[in-house]
Amino acid sequence: MERNNSGIAVIGGGSWATALVKILSNNTNNISWWVRKKETAEHIRTHRHNPDYISDVEVDTKKVKVTSDINEAVSSAGILILAVPSAFLKDALKPLSKEALKNKIIVSAIKGIVPDELLSIGEYLNKKWNVSFQNFAVITGPCHAEEVAMERLSYLTIASQNNSGAKKVASLLNCDYIRTTVSDDIYGTEYAAVLKNVVAIACGICHGLGYGDNFQAVLVSNSIQEIKRFVDAVHPIKRDINDSAYLGDLLVTAYSQFSRNRTFGTMVGKGYSVKSAQLEMNMVAEGYYAVKGVYQLNKKLKVKMPVTTAVYNILYEKKSAAKEMKMLTEKIA
Repeated sequence: MERNNSGIAVIGGGSWATALVKILSNNTNNISWWVRKKETAEHIRTHRHNPDYISDVEVDTKKVKVTSDINEAVSSAGILILAVPSAFLKDALKPLSKEALKNKIIVSAIKGIVPDELLSIGEYLNKKWNVSFQNFAVITGPCHAEEVAMERLSYLTIASQNNSGAKKVASLLNCDYIRTTVSDDIYGTEYAAVLKNVVAIACGICHGLGYGDNFQAVLVSNSIQEIKRFVDAVHPIKRDINDSAYLGDLLVTAYSQFSRNRTFGTMVGKGYSVKSAQLEMNMVAEGYYAVKGVYQLNKKLKVKMPVTTAVYNILYEKKSAAKEMKMLTEKIA
């Protein structure tokens, strides 16, 4: 991996972007942070915190340059960390030229599929932006932004086909409360991160319907096998699906009080419409967009995916959550 500049740019104004800025501030003083709204950027510069997400995180404005101009943020960075919802990635990158990303390390902290493209973030950047897979990395959990804000011990996996690049990114994220490991499985970690959000919605729906911990344990144990079948079909290499980058990330998203996908699913299970749940949360549940992409991708792969199918039917086909989950109980064991 080559770098043409020494800075780091974080793209996105949400919880995870805010948490990443906090983590990076432990190790570097050359951070550019792009947020979409000018008023948000001005608020952060003036008051040293994000007014919309995990606002108790103090931003060190001596180390962090906040801007709403993405070209300004990217121009001084050799490493670019993308932390916007997958549904908004195209719009966020639109002002940039392909040349602007040339020779930079592009790191995805996004847990989703690019809508309409049916591509993971890495595949999209490679095909549409000419980003080499050697210059691409993935950040995956298990890790919630809210626990980063509280400096609770958390773990991150950085996956790249370039081991030295993965180690470089890992070193920038490693600190007293963050432990990092590296992997070469960019496909498996990306798609597992996408699918764990779908599973978290399923867990939330079941919780909203009144199912208990016993069933959720069965649901999650079946879901990790569903994830394995899918990632093995996408990219069949030797991987241990029980590693923290896969199973650990699934568990924290399926069970945690901080999981927005589980919260979204719980609201749907309790009878909220999709639109009502989205409006009340005021946050993006990546699994909502992801399940459609995975469902469409699986028309070609033909992997057995009962959990994904049930969530898709509830969210997009407007089928009864109670009936779909009842049928699911008869398909898994």
